[in-house]
Amino acid sequence: MKIVGQDKKKKRAAYSPFLFLIILCLFLQPVLVGAQQEGTVTVRIKDVARLEEDRNNQLTGFGLVVGLNGTGDGSQGFALDMVLNFLAHHGFTVDQSNLRVRNIAAVALSATLPMYKKSGDELEVTVSSIGDAKSLQGGILLQSPLTGADGNVYAVAQGPVVVGGFTAESSRGSRQTANQPTVGFTQAIVEREVPVEQKTDALRWVLANPDYTTAQRVAETINTYWGEELASPETKAAIRVAIPEDYRHNPVAFIATLENLPITQEQTAKVVVNPRTGTVVFDENVRIAPVAVTRGNITLRIGSQRKAGQTLSASGQEENPAGKTEEGPLVALPAGTSLAEIVRALNAVGATPQDIINLIIAIDQAGALYGVLEIR
Repeated sequence: MKIVGQDKKKKRAAYSPFLFLIILCLFLQPVLVGAQQEGTVTVRIKDVARLEEDRNNQLTGFGLVVGLNGTGDGSQGFALDMVLNFLAHHGFTVDQSNLRVRNIAAVALSATLPMYKKSGDELEVTVSSIGDAKSLQGGILLQSPLTGADGNVYAVAQGPVVVGGFTAESSRGSRQTANQPTVGFTQAIVEREVPVEQKTDALRWVLANPDYTTAQRVAETINTYWGEELASPETKAAIRVAIPEDYRHNPVAFIATLENLPITQEQTAKVVVNPRTGTVVFDENVRIAPVAVTRGNITLRIGSQRKAGQTLSASGQEENPAGKTEEGPLVALPAGTSLAEIVRALNAVGATPQDIINLIIAIDQAGALYGVLEIR
């Protein structure tokens, strides 16, 4: 038995939020489209630039992971020599024939030391096997120094190794491996601070993505805010900013104000594809010139004009009034079509992500892609 009146009330109550969202989207659509067509975005200076001295430093080292359950290195190789050196350093002399290193693995260490890290702070260290160890799971890294490019020790790593993968063996001899059991993470303690040269007369900001327009806009924004010519772009990547006399005793306050100033940045027309994962990321400002590309049984045609009597179906396939059939899907679009429209049309005719990536690469190789293609 149905209670019609209550059902209608429940439906109205359930649908009303969705109707509100639809109306809101329709109302905001012209505003959003207008903002997208301009191809600009408002960001802060610190979102697109950094101080020249504010950079990371790479650290490397080598060590021994002990306590493994028979998954360490074999009897020959790095681990045996490192164990002998480690024991000799601590005053022990051991006969090499008595050593069994299946519970020990030689590893390489790598870490990134940011600026302004103080002595006693912790760092995350990547631990990677350099021998024939099967897994680092359950191991403990012995104390190992981490050095910079200048040869100085900046941190010391030691502790349990956390591994995201695993290797399991059955009684029948079969083995199953998940993720990467020979790479893990541990912690290090900072022992030496990276020296920072404090500048009191001028700063130099470096853009993350060098661009002449952005460099000029950063300088103009700073000069407009302070009402004097403090900033000047030196290159497409660097902007020199003079510190006002009143702030030279306290440059931190000047930098804090500076990095939060808003600027208008143009979006670069770029396409990033990853053939290994089938990922495509693109900016809507990317456009395609007249070109024809075939991939498998899919043909993509971008033309300056359409032939008389031809129309485009909802899927993007060209329909022929005369009834002539094509061997595979034909996607025909006018010149200047955005990449978003092309991807939608290709999806409509059943193109796979790999097909779309290969078509984009072919279009770029033909010189018909108005944008930057980045393959990762």
